[in-house]
Amino acid sequence: MTNNAHWPAIYRGKKPVDVSVVIPGSKSVTNRALILAAQADSPSILRRPLVSRDSELMVAGLRSLGIGIQEKTVVIEGVEELQWLITPAHMSGGVKIDVGNAGTVMRFLPPLAALATGTVEFDGDPRSYERPLGPVIKALENLGISIEHEGRYSLPLKLNGTGEIAGGELTIDASASSQFLSALLLVAPSFNNGIVATHKGGSLPSMPHIEMTVEMLRDFGAQVSVDFEAQSWSVKNGKLHGNDLVIEPDLSNAAPFLSLAMVCGGSVRISDWPLKTTQPGDQLRAILQEMGAKVSIDAKGLTLTGTGVIHGIDIDLHDVGELTPSIAALAALADSPSHLRGIAHLRLHETDRLAALTREINSLGGQVVEEESALHITPAPLHAGVFHTYEDHRLATAGAVIGLVVPDIEVENIATTRKTLPDFAGLWSSLLV
Repeated sequence: MTNNAHWPAIYRGKKPVDVSVVIPGSKSVTNRALILAAQADSPSILRRPLVSRDSELMVAGLRSLGIGIQEKTVVIEGVEELQWLITPAHMSGGVKIDVGNAGTVMRFLPPLAALATGTVEFDGDPRSYERPLGPVIKALENLGISIEHEGRYSLPLKLNGTGEIAGGELTIDASASSQFLSALLLVAPSFNNGIVATHKGGSLPSMPHIEMTVEMLRDFGAQVSVDFEAQSWSVKNGKLHGNDLVIEPDLSNAAPFLSLAMVCGGSVRISDWPLKTTQPGDQLRAILQEMGAKVSIDAKGLTLTGTGVIHGIDIDLHDVGELTPSIAALAALADSPSHLRGIAHLRLHETDRLAALTREINSLGGQVVEEESALHITPAPLHAGVFHTYEDHRLATAGAVIGLVVPDIEVENIATTRKTLPDFAGLWSSLLV
């Protein structure tokens, strides 16, 4: 993934845009669907899945466990559509799985692998060793799974699967990542006694992602009940059923493309924006309207119109933290200060996103003040320079957005965007050149 070459960001100035964009499929939906389909009692078809590093790592991990995944391209009404056929199978260990730096892979696959027979080793990129995994490991150990991790409760680790998990009641602290809770819920239908998981700890981040997990479990036939007051989720033991599922476009990945009209003025249309969704990225509609855009949505998609004037915003991004880098880039170009709050958990993502955004925007002349859980951004004249990405895909796209109106910005390692966007640089260039 590392590419130290600097990518010259495309400078456009205030020349308005008028473009339509097809956003690739959602990583969050794709990787959840893969985990669920692997447990089903019949094959599943995933239509328009995301092909990116994170989803490829998930596919490779599932295949190594014995799950059948076939790719094919079909033509529907004259348009090519990628499909994956997922064929469930008995899972066997004796394998080593590379999780890269993918949170969904490092957290979702171990509970599934615990249902395999034999040992399964997990390893990943150096940064993955620093990302929190303890709550998932401790939960599996409490459910009787033997895991070798040398007391570090992080990667690398070796899991000793017995082919079954008893399940039952457990308590988990998912305050550092909602993925800890989703990881257990997604596999709970295959536990002998299902699961009742109760969160105890700080505020749960990214609640829309937990809602996504619950809705997708139900789509595959699981019985799920939620007690929001007690912060408890119950999933009964039962068979999941194969599904024919269209993967929604990744709405969080729409953020830099919608920023084209925010920064330069003009209009951007995002095709196939769902009218109803649990994706956190759907909140871009309200956020960008508050920052000065006009937004409309219909059955064909979403259209955002901007004037090139961006207003500052005071907002709690706790539930939609993944949008922070894009919002921060816009805030640095706004006409008034912004305050992005509730985002302490972003320090544990692909990089410490709060520190990285502060460092990179300020290195270009910006005025960002960093707190433990907030960024305070006062717009200031920005100048040329290198925008470092720390192998974080959302830092890379933030640098590209700033480069639209700041000449001679170079983005380090633009290739890191392949984590969730197969060819960001090519798509970006096709819209602007």
